[in-house]
Amino acid sequence: MNITFLGATKTVTGSNFLVEGAGKKFLVDCGMYQGKATEELENEAPFVFDVKDIDFMLLTHAHIDHSGRIPKLYNEGFRGPVYATKATCDLCAIMLPDSRTHPRARKRMEK
Repeated sequence: MNITFLGATKTVTGSNFLVEGAGKKFLVDCGMYQGKATEELENEAPFVFDVKDIDFMLLTHAHIDHSGRIPKLYNEGFRGPVYATKATCDLCAIMLPDSRTHPRARKRMEK
C-alpha cells in the first residue's frame, strides 16, 4: 500500500490523500485551500494524478477544506462513488453548489 499526501502539507487546509493498493486507487478527501492568496492558488493547480484512474473517494467530513475541490474533480472526469456519512452528504449538497457562487471559488471550479 502506498499513501501520497497531496494536500494539507505545510498548511492545515486542502486535505487530499491518494491511497494505492490491491489494484485500487482512491482518494481520502479533496479539499479546498484557504487562507493566504498564495495558498488559494493551489486550488487552481492541476491534480497530480489522472482523475479517471481513481476508483472511489472517501470523504471524512463536509468542511470545505476537505470537500471543496470535489466539483473540480468531477469536472475533470472523476465518475466514481464518494463514500461519506448521510450527514456529510446532506451538508455537501448545500455547501458545494453554494461554494461555486463565491466569485473566487466559481473561477477556480469552472476551469
